[in-house]
Amino acid sequence: MIFKKKKFERKVLIQKDVLDSILSFCQMKHPNEGILILKGKSKNGEIKIDGLVIPPFSETGPTFAGFPHSFLPFDMSYLGIVHSHPSGSAEPSVTDLHNFFGLVSLIVKSPYDDDSIFAWDSNGNEIPLSII
Repeated sequence: MIFKKKKFERKVLIQKDVLDSILSFCQMKHPNEGILILKGKSKNGEIKIDGLVIPPFSETGPTFAGFPHSFLPFDMSYLGIVHSHPSGSAEPSVTDLHNFFGLVSLIVKSPYDDDSIFAWDSNGNEIPLSII
């Protein structure tokens, strides 16, 4: 093949201070879900998260979290979203997969500690996640 694409193994790197902010936000929103936009850079399959944005006009409840994407300004540093699952499950729901945004979706399950966060792709496959 002339245009053979190189396949990259995806991995997510998240800064410790960003992770701490996510966990605090999820604890604050409990028993409702919380939702944030992930910012950073992606290169050669490596997704590096270094910031967060509170989405405008977000709505949350015990079993849902979302926001209208049309109100977001165009920003190439948006990598995806993170939201919490107060129920204690980190598996993405069908609704989570249908509302996938960006390159990665992080799900934080209760009790919201360093071992409670997981990364997923748009097909519901887990992506390795490391704290830097």
